[in-house]
Amino acid sequence: MELQKMEEQEGLEMLNGSVPECDKASSLEDGPSPGRDPTAEVTAAEQEGFLPHAAGKKLSQFTDFEGKTSFGMSVFNLSNAIMGSGILGLAYAMSNTGIVLFVVLLICIALLSAYSIHLLLKCAGVVGIRAYEELGYRAFGPGGKVVAAVVICVHNTGAMSSYLYIVKYELPLVIQTFLGLTENTENWYMNGNVLIIIVSVCVILPLALMKHLGYLGYTSGLSLTCMVFFLMSVIYKKFQISCPLNGTEPVTSLVYYNGHNASSAGTAGDECTAQTFTVNSQTAYTIPILAFAFVCHPEVLPIYTELRRASKRRMQNVANVSILAMFVMYLLTAIFGYLTFYGNVESEMLHTYSEVDPLDRLILCVRLAVLMAVTLTVPVVLFPIRRAIQQLLFHGKDFSWVRHVSIAIGLLFVVNLLVIFVPNIRDIFGVIGATSAPSLIFILPSIFYLRIVPNEKEPLRSRPKIQAACFAALGFIFMVMSLSFIVADWVTTGRSSGGGH
Repeated sequence: MELQKMEEQEGLEMLNGSVPECDKASSLEDGPSPGRDPTAEVTAAEQEGFLPHAAGKKLSQFTDFEGKTSFGMSVFNLSNAIMGSGILGLAYAMSNTGIVLFVVLLICIALLSAYSIHLLLKCAGVVGIRAYEELGYRAFGPGGKVVAAVVICVHNTGAMSSYLYIVKYELPLVIQTFLGLTENTENWYMNGNVLIIIVSVCVILPLALMKHLGYLGYTSGLSLTCMVFFLMSVIYKKFQISCPLNGTEPVTSLVYYNGHNASSAGTAGDECTAQTFTVNSQTAYTIPILAFAFVCHPEVLPIYTELRRASKRRMQNVANVSILAMFVMYLLTAIFGYLTFYGNVESEMLHTYSEVDPLDRLILCVRLAVLMAVTLTVPVVLFPIRRAIQQLLFHGKDFSWVRHVSIAIGLLFVVNLLVIFVPNIRDIFGVIGATSAPSLIFILPSIFYLRIVPNEKEPLRSRPKIQAACFAALGFIFMVMSLSFIVADWVTTGRSSGGGH
């Protein structure tokens, strides 16, 4: 009975993001090596300061928690975490960078994202922790734990807000098309603010109350299927829509901005010509958008925890497959969306299709698929925020359904308030994409690796610590440059509009 009680306690600690300490990485992930004394390894680790003294106490490995999520379901969950609302703006991003520059940036961000996941998994293997916040604590103490938790909360709150913004602006258009109306009415069921509350309560909240992230693998698979249908429709429409739109070539192009169509100056001759390389004031937002599109790092360690037959190599394969799948989907969506509308593409691509035919049935189905996809993604993104809050405020406490439900309701309440009352979300997302995204992809995994992984774990030839230091420096440069470009765009836009933004 005592052993059974101890096992149940370990399972509860896993759910709360707290994992018992363990031996060195080799014994954790790849099994004990022949001829090596585990007791000696623990003693050496204690001397180096990586593990606390545990005299008289048997150390439990975090592999004692047996994950039950299959490889395929883990790929679905991580792919769903990668896939964000930014997929609707990739064609617009390509129009502001050109095809060549966009492809180069997309490849670089995808490769760097996979490398940073490798650093995270290496750190988790050394200290036996599968919680992002606890890695921060092990590396820099309480301050590191707070910073990691805050970055995760800020980034994922922004992601959840972007998903609900799509629901707010797209769901009324779907209802309007179903009813055969040409314009929005004042009825409550056409009010986006009311609709996001209904969706949050009826769909998102029940899924967010799941006890394990692995249970969402089925909804993640459905979400990815919807986005594949979206991609197929974008490719099909490329050969159905001619440019210029509606047989005319407008002097100015329409840009969808916070739920309203606004005109932006454009050159008529360039609107139906593919640009291979271009730079303008909106290019500053492209790199943060792409970085934001590949951030899945807060979800990596929870998915790793629940992976069946978990090991660093197996989880890295999950990450590589997920990133490759999303890279292909992002690239095809951007290319075919851009080559459909060229200079006329809007920052929210589905609204560009509405300019061609507001009652198009295929586009109606695409809207429904996108709405379903982003709605089912919100619970996956909510899990790391709840874990971060538990790590900060309720660390070491047993699992509680009351706390589990209360945090989910509170988070959805805050996100709904942001979506309803914040009128201008583009600049907020620009700042988040330029700060939290490089922090999660570049900076935090690198400095955790530098602080946690002992020198003797480094291969002498490849010098991974030097690579990690360069990786962190790249993240700081990326952050400073992105913020500088965004602020410069704010100043330029403010001056050109008489001081208002």
